[in-house]
Amino acid sequence: MGPSRLPSRQQSRRSGIEFTVPLRLSNLFLRTLRDNPADAEVASHRLLVRAGYIRRAAPGVYSWLPLGIMVLRKLEAIVREEMDRIGAQEIHLPALLPKEPYEATGRWEDYGDNIFRLQDRKDADYLLAPTHEEIFTLLVKDLYTSYKDLPVSLYQIQTKYRDEARPRAGLLRGREFIMKDSYSFCLEEEDQRAAYDAHRAAYLRIFERLGLDVVPVDAVSGAMGGSASEEFLFPCEIGEDTFVESDGGYRANVEAVTTVPPQEISVDGLPPAEVHHTPGTDTIETLVAAANADHPRADRPWTAADTLKNVVIASSCPTGRGAWR
Repeated sequence: MGPSRLPSRQQSRRSGIEFTVPLRLSNLFLRTLRDNPADAEVASHRLLVRAGYIRRAAPGVYSWLPLGIMVLRKLEAIVREEMDRIGAQEIHLPALLPKEPYEATGRWEDYGDNIFRLQDRKDADYLLAPTHEEIFTLLVKDLYTSYKDLPVSLYQIQTKYRDEARPRAGLLRGREFIMKDSYSFCLEEEDQRAAYDAHRAAYLRIFERLGLDVVPVDAVSGAMGGSASEEFLFPCEIGEDTFVESDGGYRANVEAVTTVPPQEISVDGLPPAEVHHTPGTDTIETLVAAANADHPRADRPWTAADTLKNVVIASSCPTGRGAWR
């Protein structure tokens, strides 16, 4: 058998002729590991490092090696194809950003310790971009001067930086990571809705092409803001988010769950309310047990669904006295 070969991105030009230099496994920049890296807590992190796709440079910061770059470029190509398909245009914004736009939106302070802040030699404040909403908006404001220029959708594939307190999952929770972010600018609400639906469909096609069975759920926008937000979650054992799902198809991140008040139940014909003391019942379970023991129902046992729990919360106030809410 001949030597193993891998596809190569190395190209040379001689005499106006373009040719590809074969990349052989024997000279591939690759070292695999026999043992799991000490800081790897999840399977994806362990496998990527051991197989020679990435290499740790610092906590939450990784170098991409040739095999990893090949995969990364293929993923980016899929994303670009689907974004271009809906008419979005690619740009590339800087990762080093001035303080003023984020100070104007309040996010310079809102992000707290989650962003990397630095100063140049003239003591001007900068940050390493955790996200680019402000810069996208300023760019469109700078170049577009008429409503006739809208709508427009712009996207980029760019490196982001967030000062994670405890990076722990390799590429999944790092301090430096690659993000595709896209923004649409519209004059009419129906145009904005159309842009949202187009992006949503593009994301679903991306995940389908990657073989990922994701679950779209309602979400909170957080510091980014917005009137509507969805997340595409991939259920797995190492996930950090939790979502709820109802039989009717409602899905939401637990942080974004909304409940509909039940219909009122008529009290006509019911006996008057009675007061019973229930000492020593500091939990719903003990309350239900006491009710079944001391005041049993004739038709069925009491359950937790028959109870209501009142909670009093005390918070401080400017006067120094407790404020009850």
